[in-house]
Amino acid sequence: MSPQEENPEEGRSMVDESTAGPVKPHESVERRGKDGQSVAPQAEQDPVRLESAQARSQRRSVGVLIGVVGVVLLALAVTSTAGAAHFALSNAFDTVQLPTITLPGQPTVLICGLLLVGVAVGYLYGKQFRRWMRLLGTIAAVAVLLGFLTWAAAGRDLPFPLSNQISGTLTFATPLILGALCGVLCERAGVVNVAIEGQFLTAAFTAALCASIASEAGASNAVALTTGLIAAVLGGVAMSALLAVFSINFKVDQVVLGVVLNLFASGITGFLFDQLVQEDTSAFNSPPIMKQIAIPLLSDIPFFGSVLFEQTALVYLAVAAVIFVWFLVFRTKWGLRVRAVGEHPEAADTVGVNVNRVRWSAVLLAGVFGGLGGAFFTIGFSGAFIKDMTGGNGFIALAALIMGRWHPIWATLMALFFGFVTQLASQVQTLGTPVPSQFLLMLPYIATIIAVAGLVGRVRSPAASGKPFDKSE
Repeated sequence: MSPQEENPEEGRSMVDESTAGPVKPHESVERRGKDGQSVAPQAEQDPVRLESAQARSQRRSVGVLIGVVGVVLLALAVTSTAGAAHFALSNAFDTVQLPTITLPGQPTVLICGLLLVGVAVGYLYGKQFRRWMRLLGTIAAVAVLLGFLTWAAAGRDLPFPLSNQISGTLTFATPLILGALCGVLCERAGVVNVAIEGQFLTAAFTAALCASIASEAGASNAVALTTGLIAAVLGGVAMSALLAVFSINFKVDQVVLGVVLNLFASGITGFLFDQLVQEDTSAFNSPPIMKQIAIPLLSDIPFFGSVLFEQTALVYLAVAAVIFVWFLVFRTKWGLRVRAVGEHPEAADTVGVNVNRVRWSAVLLAGVFGGLGGAFFTIGFSGAFIKDMTGGNGFIALAALIMGRWHPIWATLMALFFGFVTQLASQVQTLGTPVPSQFLLMLPYIATIIAVAGLVGRVRSPAASGKPFDKSE
């Protein structure tokens, strides 16, 4: 006797369940009793989300880090915070003078420290607060920023100029944004670009030289600056071509190659500076400097107008470049091919994509943004070229790229963070706070070490980054 004959209802149930098809996670299942009547469905339950060991370790590490910062703020509040903190929303030269914000120093720093300790507890016991992790992270960022600024400004004679801080942040972040975009295009295509510093330096030199020659020849400032920008782009593309030919065609180790290109850029610009530029600085090293361009109507907005809409052309170009690179990488067929050759070049090759050609195009395009970033140091900010004047900003742009997880938007936010810290160092010196400005300049690198160590989330580069492609293998 078959099992269905022994228990026909059980057999029918087995057949019904086997032919019913897959049940969606949130779809209620209708059950029937032995009499064929429907039974009330069971209460819907959310699927259980299991946390991996790596995610749990990272969450706890972040919680410990936030807790340490909270304890430091509490210690600062108790030991070295006295008086009120004043924040100026306007400069002395602004036509519309906004009021100065005053906060009590010690209570504000204490509250920020306690908030950080509370957020740390939330991270350490994340199973109960998993849905609120982003909110907790936002609260922590605001508490760190407000607590530290209040501690720095408390009891000082001069108010902390917020408008100068934001405007300076945009200025110092401009080359970092363009350098990070240069790295995004290269590494998304599978080419590690450690030579951003060399691209900056070469572009800064060519921009200053060509803009000076054009100005000395009688060209207007606009023409001379345009000439300098074009020369900077060509200099950045030339360095990219060297990176591409040795890394893609000759398959040289890309990290070593980047270091060599940086040394080459430092050497060649220093040699030409000594042999050519110093002989006649008025003709070869006196370029015009970009002036701020006010956007009509928007620049008249109190506080935000002068901060955001009175910038140089390079700042506006950097903002447009972020949007352009994001669209190019994630919304075009070319961008899809770039990401494909950066993740799995063998698979891309099997569907007819010329891997090396796509990598060449990405690296050369990256040189355009590296060149624009280098132009900032001469015609966009200081004017005259000085040996090794980029001062490691190419490596900071590389750090922004890593912390931004090889994404143009996130890399831009990290570049803004580094620009904020750089500007804050100069502001703290003006206020005369006891913290050394050199310590503040260390913060971007400390944050990079923390990110690379995996304390703030998984950081994974494109799978084929740094790996030469050989079709014959």
